[in-house]
Amino acid sequence: MSKPLALIVDDEPDIRELLEITLARMGIEARSADCVAAAEQWLGKETFQLCLTDMNLPDGSGISLVQTIQRDHPRLPVAVITAYGSMEAAVAALKAGAFDFVSKPVELPRLREMVNTALRLSQDEPELAEDGRLLGRSPTMSELREKIQKLARSQAPVYISGESGTGKELVARLIHELGPRVEKPFVPVNCGAIPTELMESEFFGHKKGSFTGASEDKQGLFQAADNGTLFLDEVADLPLAMQVKLLRAIQEKSIRPVGSPREVPVNVRIVSATHRDLATEVAGGRFRQDLFYRINVIQLKVPPLRDRGDDILYLAQAFLKRLSNDWGVDEPVLSDEARAALRRYAFPGNVRELQNILERALTLCDHGSILPVHLQLPEQAFAPEVREVATAPATANENFGGSLEDYLVEIEKSAILKALEETRWNRTAAAKKLGMTFRSLRYRLKKMGLDDDSSDDEGSPSGA
Repeated sequence: MSKPLALIVDDEPDIRELLEITLARMGIEARSADCVAAAEQWLGKETFQLCLTDMNLPDGSGISLVQTIQRDHPRLPVAVITAYGSMEAAVAALKAGAFDFVSKPVELPRLREMVNTALRLSQDEPELAEDGRLLGRSPTMSELREKIQKLARSQAPVYISGESGTGKELVARLIHELGPRVEKPFVPVNCGAIPTELMESEFFGHKKGSFTGASEDKQGLFQAADNGTLFLDEVADLPLAMQVKLLRAIQEKSIRPVGSPREVPVNVRIVSATHRDLATEVAGGRFRQDLFYRINVIQLKVPPLRDRGDDILYLAQAFLKRLSNDWGVDEPVLSDEARAALRRYAFPGNVRELQNILERALTLCDHGSILPVHLQLPEQAFAPEVREVATAPATANENFGGSLEDYLVEIEKSAILKALEETRWNRTAAAKKLGMTFRSLRYRLKKMGLDDDSSDDEGSPSGA
């Protein structure tokens, strides 16, 4: 099996020699270039598995080389070597498409970690398709999958924005699973769920005896996610004091456990998310601008469900099939009216809300058909022009004082009578309008005492 091949681009002979020796000891062959033009010549002649480039070159910048590689060799991971403390240059390189960065003076353990991570990237990984979790066939979802695929190859911090219930944690997991850290931990943490006084210990760990109750050493979240991915959900909920410590941990790639005199190096990819607008939080002084700049290297927006078109009905059918299988019941049919109601509903809770709505509907419906009444969609989340239609049954029964079951029976009865009146008591037409079979409607009419057992579907029942 041939050795991996790396391209080293640096105008300092000592740096090139150091990198060549280090890579050789790792079983990696290397080609060296002292400028952008020489690097481009090598790229045209051989196939590389990794490129290491300095930021400042005699005939151009490392960022321009990164952009060239992104355009002409998108499968080639390229890392940049930056001046010590030059985080702005490192962030600019990551935004341009660099896989990762290392600062001068080059720390060999950090360099080896980065090289090993880069070589784990598959050169021909499969395209991310629907996998039963990130469902959707709309153009916005296809674009989202393409971005996830691309970001999985990078080590740049990713900020995922989107409303509650859109699936931000799922997107973060997919970025982790499709990347070179897949064999290492994915550690999710809800920043708003940790008590303020315990935050430093939770994130960085603590030493035995460092405070009252610290009866033993404890590993923090950063250490638990070492060599993997740390997902900071609802990062906007972090207090300002903790934001300062988090910023240092991200920039220095090291943490200091509470009560420890020494810092501990950590190799963690940071993915963060929140349903708030972080730029607004920064403007209001509630979120540090420097931390925002550091975690927002690449932003990925997850679209709300109402902007995904027919994905709403596609997801509804998929969820009903899954729920029916889990519950061991026959999969119900969404009536035309129920489908129309779902299509018009704004879904403030997004995909999570759709799942809850369908679980409730599957519980309430019978005879294999889900009607609008079973969905129980709140009036305030409908567009004004559909509120009257969507909530008419509830309005007619708003003073009902019985049990929930009796209340739902009254709503169902109101909906059936309304359909019969609109079809001049043609039960076949009414059943079609309600999205149910004629037999199902006949059963309901008999149950309500409205069926005269007449087989004539064209006229009004004499005893109604």
